[in-house]
Amino acid sequence: MTDLYRLLPEEMEQLVIDMGYPRYRADQILLPLYYKFPKDISEIKQLPKQMREELIAAGYTIGSAKEIHQVVSEDGDTTKLLLKLTNDSSVEAVLMQYDPSKIGGHPRSTICVSTQIGCAMGCVFCATGQMGFETNLKAEHIVSQVIHFAELLQKRGEHVTNLVFMGMGEPMANYDEMIRAVRILTHDRGFGLGQRHITISTIGIRSGIEKLADENLQIGLAISLHAPNNELRKKLVPTAIPNSVEDIIESGRYYFKKTGRRVTFEYALMAGINDSPEIAQELARLLKGNGSHVNLIPINPTAGDFKRPTEKNIREFEQILSNAGVNCTVRVEKGTEISAACGQLRTDIIG
Repeated sequence: MTDLYRLLPEEMEQLVIDMGYPRYRADQILLPLYYKFPKDISEIKQLPKQMREELIAAGYTIGSAKEIHQVVSEDGDTTKLLLKLTNDSSVEAVLMQYDPSKIGGHPRSTICVSTQIGCAMGCVFCATGQMGFETNLKAEHIVSQVIHFAELLQKRGEHVTNLVFMGMGEPMANYDEMIRAVRILTHDRGFGLGQRHITISTIGIRSGIEKLADENLQIGLAISLHAPNNELRKKLVPTAIPNSVEDIIESGRYYFKKTGRRVTFEYALMAGINDSPEIAQELARLLKGNGSHVNLIPINPTAGDFKRPTEKNIREFEQILSNAGVNCTVRVEKGTEISAACGQLRTDIIG
């Protein structure tokens, strides 16, 4: 069985030609897939009945995700879904919507997708990391998460504006499937989302970062740093290699040099662990002058026994970085109360 959501437009075109049909039939498949959201090949009425029957007989399918559970935040801006995929696995994905009066510019609907079920990185403050690793998702499973939300938004007269690979799993540990999904979702004959509207978040796998830098894409990159030195980072990220901090900084430089895109370093603030003024000063010395951006993320409630710093400590940490000339912001979290924010995703039904 081959899911049509797995095929790049060029591959769809080759499939059609190999079947003995004219090239334009590929677009008669692609257009409905990404804008009409059929659940079965028989629903693609633009195609001749015989062609539909041949595709089905050849084992082609449309792998739609099925909604198992939905929970919406109190303000209505965040929707978390537990989705059943065609591989019989379940995964969480999140829709975050931003009011233009609060962020400036246009309304924004951001989809947070997962690339794995569980995660092998083992970050002690992350609910997904504490699940352990179950399986990699195929490109079509990643695409189907986006398609499910796109259909939901279309019914409201809205559309997907941004995409972040910040859900369950480590994208760089599932590189080939992740990048195939990116190419499908950004292809002008596929889903058609602008490359600059996509951000990939990684714990800092250097080989994956450098490979992504060489893809000739304009994807945003966010690297989870969480500590300014290797000793502290190893405690928070048990799978971190020796000298991981230096590795992360170097790979960030490489990415910026190759793409011209400013790298974001994500830093989860945990009370009494990595939020002191001394650590802020150490972080400032590490990042000063490298042109990156720091996204401070006050820790969200998870299975781990970690506390969010006080508002005073958060602002003091931010001020130390700013005073040193390091560009930084405190992330506006959405969906914390429904376990839909950073580090909170897992596949049991909660909330």
